[in-house]
Amino acid sequence: MTADVGAVSRKGLSMQKLVDPMVTIDSLTVRFGGVMAIDGLTLEIQSGEVFGIIGPNGAGKTTLFNSMSRLNTPAGGSISVSGRNILDLPRHGIIELGIARTFQNIVLYPTLTVLENVLLGAHHRVSHGFMSWGLGLRSRRGEESEITAEASLILARLGLEHLADRPAKGLPLGTMKRIELARALMSRPQVLMLDEPANGLTLAEVHELGDLLQALRAEFELTILLVEHHMGLVMSLCDRIAVLNFGSLIAVGTPGAIKADPRVIQAYLGGVSEPASSS
Repeated sequence: MTADVGAVSRKGLSMQKLVDPMVTIDSLTVRFGGVMAIDGLTLEIQSGEVFGIIGPNGAGKTTLFNSMSRLNTPAGGSISVSGRNILDLPRHGIIELGIARTFQNIVLYPTLTVLENVLLGAHHRVSHGFMSWGLGLRSRRGEESEITAEASLILARLGLEHLADRPAKGLPLGTMKRIELARALMSRPQVLMLDEPANGLTLAEVHELGDLLQALRAEFELTILLVEHHMGLVMSLCDRIAVLNFGSLIAVGTPGAIKADPRVIQAYLGGVSEPASSS
């Protein structure tokens, strides 16, 4: 990584001390009508970890991410990031606390350029909104130049600089997923939530993704939460893994321990299915 990109990222994983949890989930409960999507979930995720969350369709994985993003309101429990209960925050306060995510279904603006899509990740850091940039005000030019330069560095780090001025529409799936990742990095997150980033990728792209995430974890001092069905990526990338089934935690541990756990084999790795209403 160049010195310029190093200025964008923070210190690096080697400077971290895995002492206090970055994320604490305590007795989290989420219901949709009569359906218990998450049932009293309790987890601790350490700073700097790549933490996998796996389970059958309907296990509550995306529901957990949506709770952390404030897209739904839990019935009980708490979620704390760096000691702050994020369920007390409005939705726009999540990104300001350093939480960013990508989605199962890519959310890009097809008529905007790749650079413009990535710039949207910094919207909370722009003092008067992006609309003021178009007015050409002298007081905004320095801010615009700084944030655009940062976005350009992130695009270069992800191998997307040659696409900066292209509309996002019509680009390959793997490329669009990198654009979404670049936009998340523009928010300067502490916690990065990735919802099935390998879905639809080729085997070569999955391998590239794993290497990239390992590098970004160190360069940007990230704690990564990974929801993913691609077991090869999960087992090779994650430090620890939690397994959910019907909204309940059935196991948590290292990849080796998870692969050998008979409860996991029966509920997930063995192929038992369940309803897909709260993936």
